[in-house]
Amino acid sequence: MSQPAKTLPAGRPGSVGAAGSVGAVGSVGAVGSVGAVETRYLDLPRPLRLDCGRELHPVRVAYETYGTLSPRRDNVILVCHALSGDAHAAGVSAAPSEAGTRDGFGAEERDGAGGKALGWWDGMIGPGKAFDTDRFFVVSTNLLGGCRGTTGPSSVDPATGRPYGPDFPVITVADMVRAQRAFLDALGIERLAAVAGGSLGGMQALEWAVSYPGQVDAIVAIASTHALHPQGVAWNAIARESILRDPAWQGGRYYGTGRAPDAGMGVGRMVGHITYLSAPALGEKFGRRLQHADDLRYTITEPEFEVESYLRHQADTFVKRFDANTYLYLSRALTYFDLARRHGGGSLARALAGVEARTLLIAFSSDWLYPPSASEEIERALRAAGKPVSYELIEAPYGHDCFLLEEARQTPIIRRFLGGAG
Repeated sequence: MSQPAKTLPAGRPGSVGAAGSVGAVGSVGAVGSVGAVETRYLDLPRPLRLDCGRELHPVRVAYETYGTLSPRRDNVILVCHALSGDAHAAGVSAAPSEAGTRDGFGAEERDGAGGKALGWWDGMIGPGKAFDTDRFFVVSTNLLGGCRGTTGPSSVDPATGRPYGPDFPVITVADMVRAQRAFLDALGIERLAAVAGGSLGGMQALEWAVSYPGQVDAIVAIASTHALHPQGVAWNAIARESILRDPAWQGGRYYGTGRAPDAGMGVGRMVGHITYLSAPALGEKFGRRLQHADDLRYTITEPEFEVESYLRHQADTFVKRFDANTYLYLSRALTYFDLARRHGGGSLARALAGVEARTLLIAFSSDWLYPPSASEEIERALRAAGKPVSYELIEAPYGHDCFLLEEARQTPIIRRFLGGAG
């Protein structure tokens, strides 16, 4: 049955405490890490049909798994990442990249020197955590169009022997989910206990519930939406324009030229990163403190304030690990996402009418990019249709990044929803 939304008090992000019993299927144990992990790869056996009308083949999928698959293969949770994530969701990477995915607000203070090797949702996946690997077999893939092992614009086009670049087909969230379904088929996994994700990952979870209603038992959509609001569409357009207008983009054919649109993508990352935060969070962390405490330096080209230096650092870190064309394609895909338009003829209620999965929606009070009102609209539509839905609003000041920062406060909510102890 539907449950009323709960507003949880504000708090600071921190570590998860010790876990208790996780129910009849699980065991009792302490919160821990999944340990060292290695990203693996699987080539889909058949061409992938896309919404744009094209077929893509071959398609390689990068993935990681955590926990043990049950004999009945009925304990699988698929976790889906946001725009800048990858398959490395938990544990310590056996081959960490130069820059890790945990490079958001407060990441360095939280993770210390080992952050580059940690998975982007490490605080949520593992023994006794929200997605308890003592109970569940958790699967994480790099989504279609990615640049971290799954086929995307930087992959080699078999027709030319060169990277696809701008010849890569335009993709949608539904295409990403279709690729995940084909990947799971190849692993022999027919049904999912849950699909979970935040932001773009939450969109994928919602798409799973609508497109494959008989194949997923539950979804967890965190800080997400059924369609990005116009302000979000606008900010994404600015980020893409910053890449497109960088002369080093070269029409998307910059691979092998010795020049890449790092400046444009860096600005795009700055824009995107600010949309993930909130005014109170920026005020608390930086205020108007000067980068050099002595005085103003009267410069146009160099950072005067700490917040300016922080944004440059975010940009410099991001361009070391991400591909500009992938940023363009994934940003466009999330702006195309619209459940009502795609599945309901403009009606969200009709789009969600066939959902069979239990749904958990989590939103954050200070998130203005994916505001609580979007989750509330989904909750109302599901409730009106008599669907099992729970909605939780967490009071927290960190903006959209809360879904990565507020792990400790999401954990009991998710554990209760999935049937474990909170």
